Amino acid sequence: MRVRASLHRDFKISHIDNRLYSAFIEHMGRAIYSGIYEPGHPQADLNGFRKDVAELVRDLNIPAIRYPGGNFVSAYRWEDGIGPKEQRPVRLDLAWRSKETNQVGINEFAQWAEMTDIEMMLAVNLGSRGLEDARNFAEYVIHPGGTYWSDLRRSHGVEEPYNVKMWCLGNEMDGPWQIGHKKAKEYGRLANETAKALKALDGDIEAIVCGSSNDQMPTYPDWEREVLEECYENVDYISLHKYFGNSSADTLNYCAKIEETGRYIQAIGGVIDFVKAKKRAKNDIYICFDEWNVWYHRREEDARRWHTWDWPEAPDLLEEDYNFEDALFVAGLMNEFIRRSDRVRIACIAQLVNVIAPIRAEKGGAAWRQTIYYPYQFASLYGRGTALQVAVDGPTYDCKVADDVNYLDAAAVHDEQAGVVTLFLVNRHLEEAVDLDMLLTGFSTARLIEHKVMAGFDLRDTNGADRPNAVAPYDGTGVGVENGRVRGSLAALSYHVLRLDVNTGART
Repeated sequence: MRVRASLHRDFKISHIDNRLYSAFIEHMGRAIYSGIYEPGHPQADLNGFRKDVAELVRDLNIPAIRYPGGNFVSAYRWEDGIGPKEQRPVRLDLAWRSKETNQVGINEFAQWAEMTDIEMMLAVNLGSRGLEDARNFAEYVIHPGGTYWSDLRRSHGVEEPYNVKMWCLGNEMDGPWQIGHKKAKEYGRLANETAKALKALDGDIEAIVCGSSNDQMPTYPDWEREVLEECYENVDYISLHKYFGNSSADTLNYCAKIEETGRYIQAIGGVIDFVKAKKRAKNDIYICFDEWNVWYHRREEDARRWHTWDWPEAPDLLEEDYNFEDALFVAGLMNEFIRRSDRVRIACIAQLVNVIAPIRAEKGGAAWRQTIYYPYQFASLYGRGTALQVAVDGPTYDCKVADDVNYLDAAAVHDEQAGVVTLFLVNRHLEEAVDLDMLLTGFSTARLIEHKVMAGFDLRDTNGADRPNAVAPYDGTGVGVENGRVRGSLAALSYHVLRLDVNTGART
């Protein structure tokens, strides 16, 4: 299967916000307890955080992390997680029908974020609570001192405030399942007033308002229009969520859901532009795609379990075993975020550890990388810089969710400071290799400095505690760069990362 492609140095999409490679972690299942935090574990530090998990997290180079939820936040009392641990109450978490011990709260999580060098993105409860509690929470977190809430933080041993600039105004407020679910105009007005209050505390705060929980919601995309009409001038981002699966065992249709995601982003971009024009506003709003991942392997089974179990503490929940097919999908989705980086400035994989996560950790045992860890890692490490357009001319296919889908999925990022162009390529074809011929205009001196590949695995292959490296990238062969062209063979069902030195003598 021959594919021609073209990349031009001057055909730029956007400078990529580093926060495109962010993450999300919620008080849910074993994400926090026996995920990142497990006192008594052989790898636990003095604060109870697992060093083995932290090392895997640091290797992802995550810029920001959304916390503490998620559905959890809509009935959360943040005050329960501060002060002496022995005095903290155990509460019932209504979202996931479990017990929350509150042994990890904002100060403990801030310690972990500092340990892993990640900026915090905090969510406030606009479900069961509202503006006043959001203001108090923010004052506790970001004000230096001399007030009730800031001095309370200092009495808890935290003298300096946390420099938190990103604040999520609730979670999935369009969802009837959400504690404190609201109608669009009702929520939009509350979000507007909350954003004003937070920005009165710190004018540099970025407020993230809730968009649709997914693009199949009956209120989509009117929800975004109605909400933004209430709060456009006072917010900076609108959040989108979407989860993916392949319950029909149709690989090509599964991969094409990336095209569906592109339409979702494009539609909400249009809504943003419409509201901006209608309100004659001067400010721009961007998209924060702050929940995305594959979620289907255990979804139905877990739904039955959590609706009937008797309020367990940190239960096994949504612990997906990701396979090679899922890794190919995530690789393509990262490419789509790069291609849409003019609209999507922040995106968060949901979640980070144990719960639908790239990292798994046994209680008292080992931690390992899941298959999806690698495409997420490669994008985070090498997808920093300017997104470039890649024109692809090759065979396509039709399926249920989209027509005329390219078998070759391609994205490119130019790191001008390092003098490196990175190509992210996925061959979706089930049987045929791609015979690639890509013209590099403006990069005539390009030379290949690294080629990583994931190929040759069965689509259902997974990693586990007893086989942590069963599916992992390795050095690729069969692709070269000469006279400003990338040529070579990309095996069927394969993922490739090609790093090109485009500036002779540049550091790589």
